[in-house]
Amino acid sequence: MTFSAKEMIQKRKSVRTYAGRGLRPKDKAALEKYIQSVSNPFDVPVEFRLLRAKEYKLSSPVIVGEKYYIAAKLSKCKNFEIGYGYSFESMCLYAESLGLGTVIIAGTLNRSAFEQAMKVSGDEVMPAATPVGYPAPRRSVRETLMRKGVKADERIPFEKLFFKGTFESGLTKEDAGIFADALEMTRWAPSAANKQPWRIVVAGDTVHFYEYKTLKDSPLGDVQKVDLGIALAHFDLTMQEDGYEGHFVQADPGIELPENMHYIISYERTK
Repeated sequence: MTFSAKEMIQKRKSVRTYAGRGLRPKDKAALEKYIQSVSNPFDVPVEFRLLRAKEYKLSSPVIVGEKYYIAAKLSKCKNFEIGYGYSFESMCLYAESLGLGTVIIAGTLNRSAFEQAMKVSGDEVMPAATPVGYPAPRRSVRETLMRKGVKADERIPFEKLFFKGTFESGLTKEDAGIFADALEMTRWAPSAANKQPWRIVVAGDTVHFYEYKTLKDSPLGDVQKVDLGIALAHFDLTMQEDGYEGHFVQADPGIELPENMHYIISYERTK
C-alpha cells in the first residue's frame, strides 16, 4: 500500500464543493494508474474510468465546481455489492492521499449520462460515481445543510455497533483487543444517508459482519451491501496496516439475530 489507510480514513470528508479547476498532470496520471489495478478480496472485477464532466455532460444537483468524475461498473455476480464498495472506497482513500476530494453518490446523478459514458450493457450495473478534484476553500450552503441533515460528523456509539459473542452483549474498545483499531476505523466508514448498516460480532479471532437492513433493494442491487463493502475495506486495510493477517470466509455462525439483521461475511485472523 502506498499510503496510510488509517490516516486517510481519519482525514477524509465527503466533498461536494470543488475549486473548479482541472487535475494536475501528476495527480491525474497517478489516479488513472491506480484505478487500473484497484482490487478487493472477494474476486469481484470492477471497471473504473476517469471521466471529464463536460465531455460526457455529467452532473449532479448536489455537486459544485467539479471537472472530473470517477465511475465504476461491474457485472452482477456473487458478492458484487460488497466487492464494489470495497474497491470504490479503496480508490477514494487513494484519491485522498493525493489531496483530492470525493463523495460517493448514487441517487443524485444524471444516471443515463453516466451509464452511457461507462458503456453499461447486458447484466452490468453502475451503482455509483464520485466527483474527484481539489476541494474548494469553503463548502456551499447546500453542502453544509446536507451534512447537517444526515449528521455527517456523527457516528453510532462503538458498543451499539459491535458486539461480543452474541448480539446481547455490546463490545467495549477495551474488550475488542487487537481489533479495536480496525473496528474504530470501520465505525467511521461513510454510508448512504449515514445509515451505518453494519453490525459486527467478535468471537475470539473471528469477526462476523452483518447487515442491519433498513432500505429496499433496487435494480442496481442492495445499496447497503455496498456500504458494507466500504466498511469491510476500512476494517481489512487497517488490520493489514497494523501488521495482522487474515482472510474473509462466508460461513454463517448461526448466531441468533435481531429483526432485519442478515449475515454477510466473516474475517478470520490467521496471524
